[in-house]
This record gives sequence, C-alpha cells and structure tokens, in this order.
Amino acid sequence: MAEKKNILTYAGLKKLEAELQDLKLVKRNEVAQKIKEAREQGDLSENAEYDAAKDEQRDIEARIAELEKILKNAEVVDEDVVDLESINIGCKVHVLDEEFNEELELKIVGSTEANSLKNMISNESPVGQALIGHKKGETVDVETQAGIMKYKILDIKRNNE
Repeated sequence: MAEKKNILTYAGLKKLEAELQDLKLVKRNEVAQKIKEAREQGDLSENAEYDAAKDEQRDIEARIAELEKILKNAEVVDEDVVDLESINIGCKVHVLDEEFNEELELKIVGSTEANSLKNMISNESPVGQALIGHKKGETVDVETQAGIMKYKILDIKRNNE
C-alpha cells in the first residue's frame, strides 16, 4: 500500500526542515552531553538525570524519524500558482460565519500543518473539506459537531499574500 502523501505549503516544508536540522545538529548533541555527564556520576540504576536524558534521547529520535517520514512523502503546494477561482490547499479564505455574524480568515493547509489556534485548517477537516472547490460569493453548509454552520465566502487569496 502506498504511503499517504503529506501535503505541505512551502513555508510548512521549510519549518519542518529547520526543525529536523535543529534536532539532528543541536538537540542530539545536547542530550548526548547530558547522558555523558549523568554516566560520570556513577551508579546508573538510581540516576534520575540519566533516565531523563535517555527518555529525552528517545523522544528526539522518534521525532526525527517522524519528520523524515513526513518529508519523504511530502507534496509541496506552490502557493504562487494556486488557482484563486475556487478554494484549494494554499488559499487564505475570508468567510462570514452567518450564525454569529463574524468574519474569519482561514488558511487551507495539509493535515501536517494544521493549527486551529493560528486559523490554519486542514483540507481533511470538516470545514476544510466543505470549503474546497467553492467560489467567492457562495455560501457553504458545514456539518460540525456543533451542528450545521453556514459560511459565506467573501474572498480568496494565496496563503503567502
């Protein structure tokens, strides 16, 4: 079975690459130093610093493996050529939540980059799925856990604008 493609924006790709470099070049060395210092303290069986450093090393190695897998299967969306006729990944969408009469700005990104606190929603989320393919001026019904939400699409731009 083929691995799922990880859809990323260019900014998301750069962010993950920078995190991977930091983990490999900086964090690995830091934790190796902690382990070395803890070993020098003698008995490892009751050495909390050693156990903590080994746990941190395991977490770092797991994150490195996760990032390498994400990047290996990455498909980058070129935001400079995103079609602005309809909503797709790489778009920044200005919508009106008709129930609360509130305007929202949502960025449509791949699931790897999604961050609801920064209004970056996944193309796989209920809102993202409902918006994709629609055009400026249309009203979209989105089925959420809170019920049906209605969003009127006010504007579509590129994420990097």
